[in-house]
Amino acid sequence: MSETTGRNRPEAPFEGTEAAGTRGPVRRGGGEPATRGRTTIADGVVEKIAGLAARDVPGVHDLGGGLSRTFGAVRDRVPGGSRVARGVKAEVGEVQTALDLELVVEYGVAIAELARAVRENVIAAVERMTGLEVVEVNIAVTDVKLPDEEDGEPEIRVQ
Repeated sequence: MSETTGRNRPEAPFEGTEAAGTRGPVRRGGGEPATRGRTTIADGVVEKIAGLAARDVPGVHDLGGGLSRTFGAVRDRVPGGSRVARGVKAEVGEVQTALDLELVVEYGVAIAELARAVRENVIAAVERMTGLEVVEVNIAVTDVKLPDEEDGEPEIRVQ
């Protein structure tokens, strides 16, 4: 029969305490707490992180090609719609991810240098926040924002 405490419960050693007749701490549950279970990260989470990191680079005007920006303008009008991940596609595995970005760049920016800066910023942000290894960041420059063009989204009429 087990010993009981003043409240009539069996005495059980807690992690880090020593049980009578044993040496060292008693561990329960099969290992360190940080290794119990699995964490999964959705593609959309990585896409949002990458989209925000890409937009932080000076010279990036917007993300997405013409068609995705048009559909994005409609989606932005829907409550809960978000343009953060527009122009970003992520493929997320268990420990790695690959990204495709479509950029609209400001006129006059050196595109090769901009692409390098976007890659560095996106990789740093995604790896820091998710712990995933970014194996590639493919960048497609789909448009150039000219100084005399309007900043607004394409006019979309929803009936």
